[in-house]
Amino acid sequence: MSGVALWFARRSGWQRLAVAFIAGCIAIFAFAPFSFVPALLLAFVALMWLLEGSTSWKQAAAAGWAFGFGHYLTSIYWISEAFFVDAETFGAIAYPAVTALAAALGIFIAIIAAVTHLIAPAHEDEMPDDRVITTALRVLLFAAAWTLIEWTKSWIFTGFPWNPVGAVWSETKTPLGLPMMQVTTLIGTYGLTLVTVIAACMPAVLGHTPRFRRAHLTAAAPLFLLLVIGVGGAVRLHGAETHFVPNVKLRLVQAAIPQTERARPSQWEAQLADYVALSTANRPGDITHVIWGEAAVPPTFFLNLDERHRRIAAAAAPANGLLITGADRGLNDGVKWTEIYNSLYAIRPSGDIAAFYDKTHLVPFGEYMPFRWLIPYDKIASGYGDFASGTGLTALAADGLPAFTPLICYEAIFSGNVTPEGLPKPKWLLNITNDAWFGMSTGPYQHYATTRLRAVEEGLSLVRVANTGISAVIDGYGRTVSELGLGQRGVVDAALPEPASGFTPFGLLGNLIPLLLATAAGGTALTLYRRRNRRA
Repeated sequence: MSGVALWFARRSGWQRLAVAFIAGCIAIFAFAPFSFVPALLLAFVALMWLLEGSTSWKQAAAAGWAFGFGHYLTSIYWISEAFFVDAETFGAIAYPAVTALAAALGIFIAIIAAVTHLIAPAHEDEMPDDRVITTALRVLLFAAAWTLIEWTKSWIFTGFPWNPVGAVWSETKTPLGLPMMQVTTLIGTYGLTLVTVIAACMPAVLGHTPRFRRAHLTAAAPLFLLLVIGVGGAVRLHGAETHFVPNVKLRLVQAAIPQTERARPSQWEAQLADYVALSTANRPGDITHVIWGEAAVPPTFFLNLDERHRRIAAAAAPANGLLITGADRGLNDGVKWTEIYNSLYAIRPSGDIAAFYDKTHLVPFGEYMPFRWLIPYDKIASGYGDFASGTGLTALAADGLPAFTPLICYEAIFSGNVTPEGLPKPKWLLNITNDAWFGMSTGPYQHYATTRLRAVEEGLSLVRVANTGISAVIDGYGRTVSELGLGQRGVVDAALPEPASGFTPFGLLGNLIPLLLATAAGGTALTLYRRRNRRA
């Protein structure tokens, strides 16, 4: 092996764990808001070289866990911001809780590393050709396992598919980003993850024979594939115009009220009035619908029961249009609250409720407390106990609007699960969220980047309204029509884009395609490895 590769491979004990941890931390720079995609290459090649020096699956798993711990710690540190909104109650557990979550998520990467060890590392006494082939097969198996684990993370333990590797292209600052995203109409975000991980890991073959032609060709092949995907995406985008729904003009309201202020009941009346004022100030006459973010109406102002506050909010609705807003929905039997929902309402100027949706996929610990018998804390979001889950995704038909699927908060990060099953496909997606919980951290940028991929996957425009940002209108190709940045106060006035296409292969088949690709990649790697062993 080359000197650099040998240095990584020969680390032992705590040095291996420390190097793996640092490599995992480096990987975060490929994601929003940094979007330095080459950081993936540095991180993954370092990990592959560490795995090359592993003498057992347990040693490989330890290195994988350390990498995952570093990666997830830097990836989700922003969760701790939410604990300090009520610092007196939750502040003491903020850092231990996030550290424990990152350590738990690291187990997923440990599994990937252990699976990779099913193909034994290349030996120095092998011929150069054989060493290159062995490492290339390990890369294929590693990438396949990584993809399947990413998908598993989207549903196991209620699911937390944060920062899939494919999302590095969503907010990349290079011209290749938007074209690269186009392939998700076919293979989805997890398919893009598979290709990206292969390309990021394959240069590890250069650690064996840096001057050997086959090694260079092997390392370059997946990078060339990325280039082909990017060119294909550019061709798709060329001449693809954004068409808009006639007679629909949206105003997205971003009041930029910090969560610490939103948590003060004494400010709630003034905050609701502020939203109404922003909604009506200097409003063009062609605005037909006003949209506020998740929980823009303060908690305990239950719009289904509280007629006074519903009429105050309804003053923001244009004549013959609607106000769409996030607010709690409560059911009361006259004695106590029986159910509380995190909901979306469509409200007419008269104050009548035209439609509503109850959030289905709730955030553990944030919106309800699992293991309540064991953990002596209430959920982080204030209110009357745990939220109840809604009945599932739907397509709402509201006055003057094409049918849309509402997605509240992180419901929008679940690739392949943003449109209802068994119902006509919606014409657009609406994501309302309250990222004010996470301040000016990297969390809101990463949330926006991942959400943006849903538009391309489904071929549908996506409207995103966040109380502190990032609010945006995105067409079905992932192009930003209008945007208001994180922490900025104001409004976005924009037309609603038509769907980019009647359907996309991914929208029809979902994650079946990327799962088949990952299974084929891993199966091919193991099959070829076993055949080579039999010949030997």
